[in-house]
Order: sequence, then C-alpha cells, then structure tokens
Amino acid sequence: MSHLTYEQRYTIEKLLSCGKKQSEIARLLSVNASTISRELGRNSDNRNGSYRALLAQRKYESRLIKKPKKVKFTQPLRQKVIALLKDDYSPEQIAGTLKKKENICISHESIYQLIWTDKKQKGDLYTHLRRKGRKYRKRGSNKDSRGTIKGRVGIEQRPKEALERTCFGHLEVDTIVGKNHKGAIITLNDLSSGMLWMKKVPSRDAEIVKNKLADMLDQIRPYIKSITADNGKEFAKHQDIADEYCDFFFANPYSPWERGANENLNGLIRQYIPKSSDILNIDEQYIRNVQEKINNRPRKRFEFENPIFMMQNLLFNSEIAFVN
Repeated sequence: MSHLTYEQRYTIEKLLSCGKKQSEIARLLSVNASTISRELGRNSDNRNGSYRALLAQRKYESRLIKKPKKVKFTQPLRQKVIALLKDDYSPEQIAGTLKKKENICISHESIYQLIWTDKKQKGDLYTHLRRKGRKYRKRGSNKDSRGTIKGRVGIEQRPKEALERTCFGHLEVDTIVGKNHKGAIITLNDLSSGMLWMKKVPSRDAEIVKNKLADMLDQIRPYIKSITADNGKEFAKHQDIADEYCDFFFANPYSPWERGANENLNGLIRQYIPKSSDILNIDEQYIRNVQEKINNRPRKRFEFENPIFMMQNLLFNSEIAFVN
C-alpha cells in the first residue's frame, strides 16, 4: 500500500474544514476508509485533536527516521555480532539487544547462518551456543529411581502468584551433578526476575545440601515467599528449610516443565560447566563468574533487560547489595 503524499494530506485538511466525513474523503481520494482513519489517529495534533497537513507530514517523516532499518551484514556489524557471540549471547539475545540499544534490525536467523558458515570453515563460533549445535534428546520415558520424599507438599498447593511472576521471592532450587556423580552445584533462582545464585557442595547428601541452601537463602531472607524443588533425595531435609524460611513445595515426578525456569537456567550453566566437568576441582571464583555472567545477560521475556535490572525494579528501584 502506497503512503499518503503531502498533497493528499493538504486535501484531507481542507475537506475536514468543510465538514466532510471520513468515508467521503476516502472516496474522493480513492483510498480505503481505514487509511483516513489511521492517518487522523496517528498524525492529528495531540493537544487539540485538529488535523493540519504540515504537522501530519512532519510526524510521518519523523517516524520514518526513527523506524529500525534492516541493514546489510556489513563487516563492522559482523564483528559486533561475533564479539557478542564470544560473550556467550544467544543469536536471539544479540538480535534483541542490537535492536533495543542501537536500533539495528537483524534477524537471529541471519546470525545462525553466520555461525553455521563459520563452522563449515572450521571456525569455533558454534562452541559459544548454549548447546553447541547438539540436538535435544527426548526425555520422560526412563523411570526415576530416587524414591519418594517424606512429608512432601505438591506444587498444586503453591500460591498462584508464583505462576504469575509478579513479585520477587518465589524460588526454584535444583542441583547440577558433577563427573562420576562427585560433587554438585546448588542452583537457586527467582521466578519473577530470573536472578540466579550458585554454590558448590562436595556431595548431594541431604544434610550438606540443606546447610548450603540455608546459607544461600540468608542473603535474601526478608524477601523469600516459597521454594519449589524436584523430587531429588538431596532435598529430603526440606522441612528444616520450611520451618526456618518459607513453604517448600515439590513438582510432580517426570514434569520438568513445572520448573521450567530452573531447567532453562541449568541449561545455561551447562554451557560453562558441561556434564563431563569435575565439579570438585572447579574454583569457587569461577562459579561466581558464571553466576555473574548469566545474571547480566539480556532475556527475551524481559524485553532484553537482564535479571539484575529486573530484581532492582521488583524490589526497590535502587542498587542491590546481594548479587553474590
């Protein structure tokens, strides 16, 4: 559809001053009635609602300037994308960030094409992808042999506001296991802001996990509302946590989607700590660096703001003291 010209806008102004209706103006200009309606809605004076051709033309030209432009994959842009890839941004995060921060419009599909072309040429850009190009494996058919947990409370009883994700303090917890099932990392995340905390433990013994989890919760004690875990036996001491901090809930067996946020974050962590990693030999500072890196990465669901920014907004719109 062609855009209205300045001459057509001048005609609209004069016809309106003569009392003509929108349908008549559309017929006289040989355009659709919705075109006139949209023109008046977009380009009338915001103060008094009047329509003037000169103001309407200026508004139209201003929008053209501000409109994101699709750009060619130039060498400078390519280097900018590669730098973000090497900082472990996903193609979708790169596209969203460039559009929001620099008004550059490039599709994530184009970035993937860059990665696959680089891989064919023996490059290593694909190694910065979360799954490094591997396909997903179907899950759910194997039985869980970890047994049941005494006194567990099902996720069905968790407050509805946890699903709404409108307030800080509804948490999910899980463990990432190391090579040969030696050592683990406790991962704790907030559902609303996406904030992540990580701590290493020498084993998944329930008492050890409970004590380390308590240390993590102490950082945000005033804000905690609930915790949800899977059915791992490392959370067998859940009642101690519930007595001290908040209600403790368990997802249903074979239902990882009920803890989708935590599952997703664990996947992000595996980019830096693969399943083959010997967690016992991983430095605590490295774990803190991974945590900081993930908390500073933009998220699509936050319109490409990062979890630290979201937590600040949800709590008190000021600097946060607890990010470690």
